[in-house]
Amino acid sequence: MNKPIRIALTKGRLEKDTVGLLEKLGFDCTAVREKGRKLILPVPDANLEVVLAKANDVITYVEHGVCDMGVVGKDTIMEMKGKFYELVDLGFGRCKFALATKKGYDFYSGYGIKTIATKYPNVARSFFEKKGMDTEIIKIEGSVELAPLLELADGIVDIVETGTTLKENGLEVIEDVAPISARLIANTVSLKMRHAEIDRLITLIEENL
Repeated sequence: MNKPIRIALTKGRLEKDTVGLLEKLGFDCTAVREKGRKLILPVPDANLEVVLAKANDVITYVEHGVCDMGVVGKDTIMEMKGKFYELVDLGFGRCKFALATKKGYDFYSGYGIKTIATKYPNVARSFFEKKGMDTEIIKIEGSVELAPLLELADGIVDIVETGTTLKENGLEVIEDVAPISARLIANTVSLKMRHAEIDRLITLIEENL
């Protein structure tokens, strides 16, 4: 048997949803379910090896070829970019990037440069460049909703699921930026060298989505 295909999963909800999908395909994911503190786990009947990592690291591991495949949110892909193949929209982990401001604020009025706070500066920059708008982008690591409330920024670009946190802080979505969901990605060399094995797995996944 060939060495296992190594697949990096984003820890947390995407990990659970991916494991659920693998089990739906008929694979025994007991070792992943009962992982304890282990970070590399076998799925022997699928000839897979699961690596648990943070989202940004999933892309790094796949891009550098230490993992053949990965499951990561479209948000991370859009922000980090990189050299890999995006193969399948897995359909779970659905949410969106959105532009939000203080309720009632007319964001698009006037001619001054708007200030945007975000954890995703590349996504925000790209969005406003496509509109031909000059903006100042400020990267925030914590609760980005604070920035308009403290008058640091005119608006924010952030991930929105239900919008409850925005509403509770007096903010509202004024425009959707991009839809987000979990994506299956692959290393460019692995896809060539192990095409038949990866293709079989992709076909199985697509038949069960």
